[in-house]
Parts: sequence; structure tokens; C-alpha cells
Amino acid sequence: MKTVITFGTFDITHKGHIDYLTQAKKHGEFLITVIARDINIKPNCIHSEQERKQAVEKLAIADLVVLGDKKDKLSILKKYNPDIICLGYDQKANIEEIAKASNAQIIRLKS
Repeated sequence: MKTVITFGTFDITHKGHIDYLTQAKKHGEFLITVIARDINIKPNCIHSEQERKQAVEKLAIADLVVLGDKKDKLSILKKYNPDIICLGYDQKANIEEIAKASNAQIIRLKS
């Protein structure tokens, strides 16, 4: 079973988030979505991490929605060992750092 992982803040979920998760889901059989922690994004968010997690769960696209690690953002990759990491078209991410933390294929999704 191919496991796909996505990351995001998901503050005020919208069509772009739905498209991102739907595209990611097509790359495997099990989709894990990691929600950014408040401590890593405040004061730039409107909703709490729990509210954002619940909103993504309500979309019923991801098979598992989890909160990221507060200190080591990439430790989640070791925990779940995904086959594929899907990044949004506009998602700022250090791809080299991600590649060092995981053997997963990294896919940049379209808008």
C-alpha cells in the first residue's frame, strides 16, 4: 500500500486545499495530512491547530489527519515513512532537507 503525506496550515479551508488533497490522494492508497502547529505559525493564523485539524478531517479526503511535531517538523516522516510526499504548487519547502529526512518520492502538485 502506497502511503502519501501532505503538509499544510489549512487555516480557513478552501477549494485550493481540497484540490491539493484530492490530487495527493491519487498518488497512493493512504493519505496522511499533517497540520502545522500553532507554535510554528502564530500569530499568522485565525484558527487553532485543533480547529484546523477538525476542518481537514471533515473534508473526508485524508485517511489520517495529524498534528505536526512542535520542534522537529520532519520527524513525522520518520514516524510514518511515506512512499510519496506531495507538496502544493506554491508551498514553500526545503526540498533538499526533506529529501535528507526521507527516501520518499517528492512530487510538486499542479495548481
